[in-house]
Amino acid sequence: MKKFLRIVLTGVVALVALVLAGLLTTTIVNTAASASEATRIEDYGQRVEVDGRRMNVQVAGEGDQTIVLLPGFGTGSPVLDFSPLTDELAATYRVVVVEPLGYGLSDQTDVPRTTANIVSEIHEAVSALGIDRYVLMGHSIAGIYALDYVERFRDEVTAFVGIDSSVPDQPGMDVSLPVDALRAAKALGITRLVTALSGDPYPDPPYEQHTREQLGMISQRNTSSATSSDEMSRIAANFRAAKGKTFPSDLPVLLFVQRHNPTVEGWLPLHEDQAASVIHGEVVPLDADHYLHHTKSPEIAAGVGRFLAVAGVGEPAVPPRG
Repeated sequence: MKKFLRIVLTGVVALVALVLAGLLTTTIVNTAASASEATRIEDYGQRVEVDGRRMNVQVAGEGDQTIVLLPGFGTGSPVLDFSPLTDELAATYRVVVVEPLGYGLSDQTDVPRTTANIVSEIHEAVSALGIDRYVLMGHSIAGIYALDYVERFRDEVTAFVGIDSSVPDQPGMDVSLPVDALRAAKALGITRLVTALSGDPYPDPPYEQHTREQLGMISQRNTSSATSSDEMSRIAANFRAAKGKTFPSDLPVLLFVQRHNPTVEGWLPLHEDQAASVIHGEVVPLDADHYLHHTKSPEIAAGVGRFLAVAGVGEPAVPPRG
């Protein structure tokens, strides 16, 4: 019996030692890789001051109408991630891609990531560019932030376009997320290992190899950062704050949506209900995954042009008679 216990104990000690050695290795590799990548990340866009910090934005195109693009949660580099869509839209519009604090090349922040704070910062960045009339366009959780944004700055926003955007009543958003565990996984190099084993999430085309490398490095830097972690910890609260909110009935709303979302029950009908709540509302189902703009940018750009024309967005106001 004692011999058996010694064998078991030896096995347990060996297993623990193996795990610790593995974690030590992934931690060292992650630290070295992060230091190397920090010197290889290339600059892009321009910085505007927001609440004493620098927020990165990129402006493309010279059209008469402006589209302000907002990313979904956790997008490492919104400018690079949106580049296929920006290229399509910039032929007709002026396109402003905003990298909120904690995203892309923007500064980190210790200001709580409530919807109100995020919206205020984005608006400050847009205002700093001298832009006061624009179509607001957003991916994923930007749909939640957009409800608050439009409520506060309705006189500036001419339409909202959603890219598989979140809606207040979608199920499953009241759960507590393992923020501390994810931060520990990053520090130990586990996140980097899992990412490497998961393969390249960016299609080729439209993303060239160099762009994919830059996206990977910036994502590694920003994933589970203090700013990102705080936003993740507040997702449930931000969804609760949006409960029951709708866009103003006179705001044109165009929603590009996954035709089949395997993870959220009733995804398409939820968006159909949101579009039906406004006078000019439309849903365009697309056969693609959540990041519709990775593979459907031409269709999205064409749909935006058609919808804005039909809804009369951007046309000069007709002066009153008499």
